[in-house]
Amino acid sequence: MKFLRYLIIGIIFGITLAKAEVISWYRIYEMFKFQSFHMYGVIGSAVLLGIIFVQIIKRFHLKSLDGEPIVINPKQFSIPRYLIGGSIFGLGWAMTGACPGPMFILLGNGVGVILVMIAAALLGTYTYGLLRSKLPH
Repeated sequence: MKFLRYLIIGIIFGITLAKAEVISWYRIYEMFKFQSFHMYGVIGSAVLLGIIFVQIIKRFHLKSLDGEPIVINPKQFSIPRYLIGGSIFGLGWAMTGACPGPMFILLGNGVGVILVMIAAALLGTYTYGLLRSKLPH
């Protein structure tokens, strides 16, 4: 039953991103060439909603779907952490035309070549796990 809730939420998320054209390579290309506001509007809206929802969770002490309290631990401020991590993420996004969420939506839309990117992302995640203790956090 728990799996079904997450599957439904994932399907709704995927349909929303597909209908908003967030998975379109052309939209991403326009964004990186500063030719269109579309992707910046979507990303900015997501950041704004994230800030609002995190504040609501903190102020009203909301609980998860399982009834457990949601705890958001404060992050230690670290410039290298965000600079290095953000650069690697941005380079991967620019080279492949997809970030982690849309990769699976593209696969669901029949873009089979995205399996190469999913395999590369899994390899990158595994490599991060191996090197995590040696990286700045």
